[in-house]
Amino acid sequence: MAKAEIPPIPEEAVIEEKFLAATGPGGQNVNKVATAVQLRVDVHRLGLAPYAFEQLKILAGSRMTAAGELIVTARRFRMQEANRADARERIAEMVAQARVRQAYRVKTKPSRAAKARRVDSKTVRGQIKKGRGKVSLD
Repeated sequence: MAKAEIPPIPEEAVIEEKFLAATGPGGQNVNKVATAVQLRVDVHRLGLAPYAFEQLKILAGSRMTAAGELIVTARRFRMQEANRADARERIAEMVAQARVRQAYRVKTKPSRAAKARRVDSKTVRGQIKKGRGKVSLD
């Protein structure tokens, strides 16, 4: 399956980045260099439609603050640039996924005949199960 084109996030006006000391492999380099990146995106300044904002809140979960900031931390790679690109790509994917409008579901009600068929089938099934009981020799 081919990846859909993900629109880039507007730069510095919306994103605040901070570099942290990462954990994991890297030897002593981990202790000396801040390679992990934490991006904070002000979601209100993205100009999302109301449905997209609500969907983004659901997708982000605990990564969305009450103030409307989306926080993504990337520490998968050993280099700052790779982690920065990874975090920006993850944010862009999340926003693109939130912009996809969900199909509206029209609730339907079963017809009277369908309800009757269901009850009849349950009655028949009950008779079959009743026939499996103990046989009395009366």
